[in-house]
Amino acid sequence: MSLNIKALTIVGAVMLGGCCFLVGLTNLIWESYGAGFLDVVASLYPGYHGPTGFGSVIVVTLYGAVDGAVCGAIVGWVYNAVAGGGSRAAA
Repeated sequence: MSLNIKALTIVGAVMLGGCCFLVGLTNLIWESYGAGFLDVVASLYPGYHGPTGFGSVIVVTLYGAVDGAVCGAIVGWVYNAVAGGGSRAAA
């Protein structure tokens, strides 16, 4: 069995981008919510300097979506390489 890399890429983008969007948006309403998470994210993504307004929420969402897509594609590719190699050897 192999994973659909395109689907896993989309799921990764939606999940991580959505997570960053919801945490960033909620942080604009309640400033203490997700502050630690957003500090870590700010240290990872150049151009994002923490919650400063709705524009920063859009920036972190885009970074999260791209990061999630890349990670999803890598996970799918590695899984297919490992699982596909094992099933071919058994057949």
